[in-house]
Amino acid sequence: MIAALTAPVEALPSSAFAYDASAPLTVRVVSTSAKDGVRSRLVTFASANGRRLTAEIVSPLAPSASRAGVLFVHWLGARKSTNHTEFEPDAKALAKKGATSVLLDAQWSEQQYGSREWFMQVRTTDTDYAKSIDQVVDLRRALDLLQAQPGVDPDRIAYVGHDFGAMYGALLSGVDPRPRWYVLMAGNPSFSQWFLLGKQPADVAAYTAQMAPLDPPAYLARSHADAYMFQFAQKDFYIRPDDEAAFFDAAPPPRAMYVYKIDHSLATPLALQDRLTWLGARLFLEGPR
Repeated sequence: MIAALTAPVEALPSSAFAYDASAPLTVRVVSTSAKDGVRSRLVTFASANGRRLTAEIVSPLAPSASRAGVLFVHWLGARKSTNHTEFEPDAKALAKKGATSVLLDAQWSEQQYGSREWFMQVRTTDTDYAKSIDQVVDLRRALDLLQAQPGVDPDRIAYVGHDFGAMYGALLSGVDPRPRWYVLMAGNPSFSQWFLLGKQPADVAAYTAQMAPLDPPAYLARSHADAYMFQFAQKDFYIRPDDEAAFFDAAPPPRAMYVYKIDHSLATPLALQDRLTWLGARLFLEGPR
């Protein structure tokens, strides 16, 4: 793997991720379903730069004056789960307790290109920097969509992300104060370390220097979120133990690390249950926060 930068790099100012939050979301419903007290709606909505974003909104069928809200962002991995469906089990379980969730299709979603096609053919080292900023703005627009849902309490919002979803979530934590709690799964402290596993730029050193101000640790360090949960895998081919430590140590306390005897997918019922328990204690005041 490509070695990560060791020297600390200052994060970009929050203004680098600014956008017009007053612009209409222009939500269009693609499909709706309801089962076991949970409603799911596949929608598209307006990004901040003229594109249409896709997301699933999962919410309780029963009306409520106050609901917790969660934004989920998937990984880049197995084709069938490289989209919003990765976190449907989480969102449906939380909906049964009264939470509304937005599950966003990120730029690497297989719904658009296929995960491998995006990584190896669509994205380029010439556009990684700008597209990364766009992705953080997309997350902020997804938070707008979440807060626009009936009854969502702006003081009870959490973020859950896996793989690239965890890394861009870390950036979000240093830019947008709305999520109070973060669950970050199998994140890495360096974007260039992962992106350079694919296409190579003409000047690797210049590319690495360009991407360094977007690396997650500096954003975690300036976050004012209330608490962090980190989930890692013992058999993770893509993340070294020292990278796990760097990602975890950058976040302000309180923070907790959970490690599982599985691969990068973290696809184990125990990891799901730990997330639900940790989130439940905060979103629904079910125990110590």
